[in-house]
Amino acid sequence: MSQAEQTLISLLLPEGILDYFELTQVEKEGKMLNIYLEEKNIASDCYLSKDLESKGFFPEVSIQDFPIRGQKVALCIKRRRWTVKDTNGIISRDWDLVRKGARMTTEFGLFLKGIFG
Repeated sequence: MSQAEQTLISLLLPEGILDYFELTQVEKEGKMLNIYLEEKNIASDCYLSKDLESKGFFPEVSIQDFPIRGQKVALCIKRRRWTVKDTNGIISRDWDLVRKGARMTTEFGLFLKGIFG
């Protein structure tokens, strides 16, 4: 993807979302624009010392976002989950910790926190 395309996409989506999610698909159905995002395979800093294996995604969640050029927008988000190999425990990113970091706005962190709890 070119720098121009990356800049345009980052302006249309919630700030900071491309740090953690990859745009996988966009579908236009009538007056509805569905934007599909999958969480990147980058585990939280809390688990850097652990041996993790990506185990797919939680069920997709669809969230209404601000309209774009008269189109209703739904962000279709798939959060990733990992298995900690030595304990077989399932983990996912803690959006409270991400929100406190400098790479994401509080508004976007609260947005994700509201979705995923």
